[in-house]
Amino acid sequence: MDSIIAALALIAVGYIVGSVKTINQGNEALVERLGKYHKKLTPGLNFIVPFLDTIVLEESIRERVIDTEPQDAITRDNVSVTVDAVLYWRILQLERTYYAVEDVEVALRNLATTTLRSEIGRMELAQTFSSRNEINQSLLQQLDDATATWGVKVTRVEVQKIAPAKAVMDAMELERAAESKKKAAISEAEGKKRAAIEEAEGAVQSMNLLAEALRAHPNSREILRYLVAQRYVDANYRLGDSPNSKIVFMDPKALSEALGELISTEPPEGNGSGNGENGGGNGRIQPPPMGM
Repeated sequence: MDSIIAALALIAVGYIVGSVKTINQGNEALVERLGKYHKKLTPGLNFIVPFLDTIVLEESIRERVIDTEPQDAITRDNVSVTVDAVLYWRILQLERTYYAVEDVEVALRNLATTTLRSEIGRMELAQTFSSRNEINQSLLQQLDDATATWGVKVTRVEVQKIAPAKAVMDAMELERAAESKKKAAISEAEGKKRAAIEEAEGAVQSMNLLAEALRAHPNSREILRYLVAQRYVDANYRLGDSPNSKIVFMDPKALSEALGELISTEPPEGNGSGNGENGGGNGRIQPPPMGM
């Protein structure tokens, strides 16, 4: 009799121990009874029926990360690029995840890869670099919709790298360099054009001021002749000061006569110039000798 009681007590203890299941925080477990889904065990102390109930899965419901392998994709303008992304997800309904899909992580990785390729194929290469946020949001929406029946939630998608082939990168660098040179040349041309316009405007203003001053002065011809001679002297000085200048021999008398012919004109009638008050009765101003 005592042995029977002891055996019953041992069975009872074994039954109690077998019926108690502890689930850690952050995990959930699935229980099947006689091969059919029965219930889900939540974190804490849970009881099952030994020999009838079986825990078929205990899984984490915390957020997890899937780092996809770099994949080749073709943009809309037929440029080959290498792309990869990081996928953040978590299980919301463990029973649907277990019974709806064979391996949820493999399914998510393959779905993320194909969706990423499809999204890159809708854009041109230049657009992919400037539209990372748009790509991330589009991938998140598509993956979240596709995995709704799997009992999982895709919380975030981040495209890590979009890398064209080396030949494409070299061509892009050359294009950027050419564009920079073009902009620099345009800026330089605009600057020279502006400087030339300002210089011409300054010359016109100077000529206007000089004309006004000469019209108001009684000895305007002598002043003009002096200015021309002064410019000639200044030009000769700069020519001699230049490191690659050339020595030019010129007859001073011939030069004086040439300058006189250049700046001498027939005086208008009635202005009193024909009386020879400026050094000659023929009305022409004789240039001063070069020795002045």
